[in-house]
Amino acid sequence: MKKILSFVLGICLMLSMMPAHIFASTPPQDIRAVWLTTVFNIDYPSTKNNITAQKEEFIKKIDELKAVGLNTVVVQVRPKADALYKSSINPWSDVLTGKQGQDPGYDPMAFMIEEAHKRGMAFHAWLNPYRVTTQGTDVNTLALDHPARKNPSMVFSYNNALYYNPESAEVKKHIVDTVVEIVKNYKVDGIHFDDYFYPSNYPLPQGEGKDGVVANSRRTHVNDMVEQVGAAVKRTNKQVLFGISPVGIWKNRTSDSTGSSTGGYESYYGVAGDTRTWIKNEWIDYVVPQIYWETGHKLADYETLVSWWSNEVRGTKVKLYIGHGIYRDVVATQIDTQLLINQKYPEVRGSFYFSTKDLLANRQGCREKIKAFNESSPLQAGVPSNPSVSQPSVPTGQNLSGSTGTVTASPLNIRSGAGTQHVIVAKAAKGSKVTILNTASGWHQVRLASGQVGWASAQFVRIDAAVSSAPKANAAPTRTITGTAKVNALNVRSGAGTSHASIAKINKGTKVTILESKSGWYKVRLSNGKVGWILQSLISV
Repeated sequence: MKKILSFVLGICLMLSMMPAHIFASTPPQDIRAVWLTTVFNIDYPSTKNNITAQKEEFIKKIDELKAVGLNTVVVQVRPKADALYKSSINPWSDVLTGKQGQDPGYDPMAFMIEEAHKRGMAFHAWLNPYRVTTQGTDVNTLALDHPARKNPSMVFSYNNALYYNPESAEVKKHIVDTVVEIVKNYKVDGIHFDDYFYPSNYPLPQGEGKDGVVANSRRTHVNDMVEQVGAAVKRTNKQVLFGISPVGIWKNRTSDSTGSSTGGYESYYGVAGDTRTWIKNEWIDYVVPQIYWETGHKLADYETLVSWWSNEVRGTKVKLYIGHGIYRDVVATQIDTQLLINQKYPEVRGSFYFSTKDLLANRQGCREKIKAFNESSPLQAGVPSNPSVSQPSVPTGQNLSGSTGTVTASPLNIRSGAGTQHVIVAKAAKGSKVTILNTASGWHQVRLASGQVGWASAQFVRIDAAVSSAPKANAAPTRTITGTAKVNALNVRSGAGTSHASIAKINKGTKVTILESKSGWYKVRLSNGKVGWILQSLISV
């Protein structure tokens, strides 16, 4: 007996020493995002001084991103201390018209937010806090109303470019005011900063070390700005998220015993970005380290960094998302491997991809791989990327029992309960039929052709026909599903997507019969018998 007891205790001791993530089930994810870069017109817009072309281009891109399975778009709306939105603080950006300060004739950010929300997608406004120019140091080339031109003492020059001085109290106030203006005036779901703080490797005074007085003072000033912005966002609208995507390495272990086992560029020293402090103080809601390297990289192995960042956020309220550099062929090629690695770590709540251009161009097949992953691993039920976004609704409170659905993902995980935290009990192939038994929190309880019963994300099950009001033989009576238009002049289209022609318009309060659900759209029948498609987010069921 003593030998058996010793053996059991030994096994328990061994298990207790193993990393917790080994035993974790697939963690739920709630954000799948892409960065849309506007500086140098990298991703958008490809044309200038053309409102119609810019709007059509954005609609096309966001429709394609939605089809990949993304639920968040992170748009660079302040690329060079200017604005892709109507502002009383910052001048209009030159990426819209070719000339900084020139009114583009519409409000691009208001338009983009509306289009994102129509599709049940979140919109995060991406700002560069300090960059003023990418080339040139003459403030007189800036727009007449540019704050840096009106007060040159706010900026300094380095490497033939201008930057706002992080040490300036006036600069800090300017950044906070800029953020508050956006949060007050626009229905953004998040404020997002990237990895640009001090200019990269900005020199220290002679005799000063990287952990000396001046270097520490720089980090303190950046920290102060981050803390002020975080507080201002919550003070203005508690529902809006604040996140930062820093360089993928905080410190190497050679610089700090608590750093990562890497040998690359360090944000702590390179740009005065002390991400650990932001996380531990919970000044930010989420962090997206730019882990742009591949697995097996000799200086910055991908999984080594995912593990390190997972440990950094553990025990805090800060959510972790991973930034993937699919602009690099080696990363684009192995993106499916990286996404599977993420699933090993419960702290990883999703992915951000850089950039839109590379994703939509399907660099090294990354678009197809990301779409396949998203289809096989649905987002966490009932947890949208931000509560203010209207998510495509699934008919609930209606009796769908006995109706038939078609699987639209390949393969679709069938789970033991309504949520990704439950184990997978089966997989259903795309196109296979299922019988719906129950509906709860964005999930359908289904019976497969094999007789297996489990839960499937309603996002990937298309209801084949309206539930008839006529009772079936030997079945309980069911009801027709009806919906009500939420807005006036709502377009009814010939197909499921904004690329299809509008065949009718209905006004707020109009009743429709829901015939089918597909990719965030409802197929509906109007009172005059006409059949068409309407965005789910604009119909209350």
